[in-house]
Amino acid sequence: MSWTDERVDLLKKLWSEGLSASQIAGRLGGVTRNAVIGKVHRLGLSGRATTSRVKSHRPRKRVANNIVKRPARPRFPTSGNPTVRELYSGDGYVPTVEEIDIPVAQRKTIQSLETCSCRWPVGDPQTQEFYFCGGKAVPGLPYCEHHARRAFQAPAPKRRERESVEAVRAAMSRVEAGGKASLKEPTDA
Repeated sequence: MSWTDERVDLLKKLWSEGLSASQIAGRLGGVTRNAVIGKVHRLGLSGRATTSRVKSHRPRKRVANNIVKRPARPRFPTSGNPTVRELYSGDGYVPTVEEIDIPVAQRKTIQSLETCSCRWPVGDPQTQEFYFCGGKAVPGLPYCEHHARRAFQAPAPKRRERESVEAVRAAMSRVEAGGKASLKEPTDA
């Protein structure tokens, strides 16, 4: 399709009336919306009349300035991780109950750690007494056997697995309650 003088004049007239590019393309026929937009830009047409949609807008209701002041939230709420809360409350470092006594000769600083050393941190990192366990690490893990047990826990069974285990247990208890007669397997007829 070529842009004839008549079609260009019609395009200019429709554009100045405020029709959209899609509407103009529909009236011209045989041309796409993008072709209309491209021609408008090449012609340098800018000033468009506003459509009736744009002329009048729906007035909005005014909302009263009744802003309810909420009480200030505490900086660190009471819910959440209690360990993190303790860090910010100023209580300081409290060693865990399960700490084992690590010989002084076995203790390592970060500079003296080796690939086979246990990297379990002991104490407060901001003090001079901080050190790493330094025991013989389990192959493939960064910790010794004791600390690996503390660090890596067996995953809890998933909900679907728990339900299936419970269903099997319930079925087994029904079988045990019913006696041996209910243990018969179905035979093919």
